[in-house]
Amino acid sequence: MGIIFDIKEFSVHDGPGVRQTVFLKGCPLRCAWCHNPEGQQMQPQLLIRRHECAGCHRCSQVCEHMTEEEKLEGSIIARACVVCGKCMNTCPDYLRRICGEELSAQELAARIRKNADEYAMMHGGVTFSGGEPLMQSEFLIETMKLIPDVHKVIETSGYASPEVFREVFDTADLTMCDIKLIDGELHRRYTGVDNDCILQNIEYMKKSGKGFIIRIPLIPGITDTEENLASARDFLSDAKNLIRIEYLPYNTMAGAKYEWVGREYELRRRKQ
Repeated sequence: MGIIFDIKEFSVHDGPGVRQTVFLKGCPLRCAWCHNPEGQQMQPQLLIRRHECAGCHRCSQVCEHMTEEEKLEGSIIARACVVCGKCMNTCPDYLRRICGEELSAQELAARIRKNADEYAMMHGGVTFSGGEPLMQSEFLIETMKLIPDVHKVIETSGYASPEVFREVFDTADLTMCDIKLIDGELHRRYTGVDNDCILQNIEYMKKSGKGFIIRIPLIPGITDTEENLASARDFLSDAKNLIRIEYLPYNTMAGAKYEWVGREYELRRRKQ
């Protein structure tokens, strides 16, 4: 079984042609600029558009997991929330939804196949994104093997064990891998993890003879520096099978969804 949090139809930025993009939940990185914070946690979670809440507290009245203390405090979600969904239908403004759906590989493959012929006519297929899809590698590989005739793209940070990365890379038709920061210390500072395995996995792609795409998010003052971009170009200079480098503009709306998961946007906090 696997957990997804969205399927985007008619995507034109996630690989060749027009595609379906499946977003898998869970990510080992905590990038300060992440624009999918709801994709970081592996488990399903309750999203709340907090700034629109009128404070009617109908949600707390039906919640079976909120303590009396939390109700007195005016909480809108229990600290021990089990994501049962009971509070969703009580909200008069529909400000609550559950993010995360559990599916078998067979169920997901069936959904992909439903419109696969139409996407093939538009020279597309399916793209697996996240989160970090390699965190659910067994589910991902099983799903891909059920759709051998569909063009399959992986969007990944590259953060995975060499064994996992190589199996996914070899199974997919095309891999689009991020290089966020070449400098290891800066990578740890802004993503929370080392980049050793990422660079090692990119080395595997470089030696594979199979085409791949590198993506570099242009985060102002962090990844878009002349030093980082030059280091990335140098690192890729011997990659004969590199199709292209894509530079991704900074999403100015990246922080909008953080309130949904009850968190502060890290990049905004750091700039204060």
